[in-house]
Amino acid sequence: MGKGRLEAFSDGVIAIIITIMVLELKVPHEHSLAALLPLVPVLLSYVLSFVYVGIYWNNHHHLLSTSHRVSGTVLWANLHLLFWLSLFPFTTAWMGENHFAESPTAVYGVVLLMAALAYWILQQTLIAAEGSGSVLQRAIGSDWKGKLSPVLYLTGIALTFWRPWAAQLLYALTALLWLVPDRRIEAAQH
Repeated sequence: MGKGRLEAFSDGVIAIIITIMVLELKVPHEHSLAALLPLVPVLLSYVLSFVYVGIYWNNHHHLLSTSHRVSGTVLWANLHLLFWLSLFPFTTAWMGENHFAESPTAVYGVVLLMAALAYWILQQTLIAAEGSGSVLQRAIGSDWKGKLSPVLYLTGIALTFWRPWAAQLLYALTALLWLVPDRRIEAAQH
């Protein structure tokens, strides 16, 4: 399979994930702005998850832009990543509907952690498919953000049972680390 089909399939799945998340937002039956107040946790959960899905979409494109070969292992690694991303709508809704309670916030963190690990696996399979000296391998270098993120997610998961708001803050700060597209990949391609 060509890289283009993999990108198109992934784009489609990610578009569906975003669509499902937005459809989970329930419109209040009242017309006052005060009717939105109980929905603030749901909206905040949605915004955080939308940003995360956007980060994965953007970085996925950067990742694949360095690749010329797609192996069967890459296809499975990509599906593995898409699986964890497909759980975002469920965990987002559960966390928001329950006002950032401990268990939903911890499960949200587990899904963030697993998506990060799945992304790392995809990265490694792409490097293996390209062979030694691949552009991607040179570009990611020490990958400090990739190594720091799982530590932050694990810390956030642990924090949920002490201070759920602190876990949410850590999840948001981790997203901010990744908000800017990975310039290492852009630089390595030129």
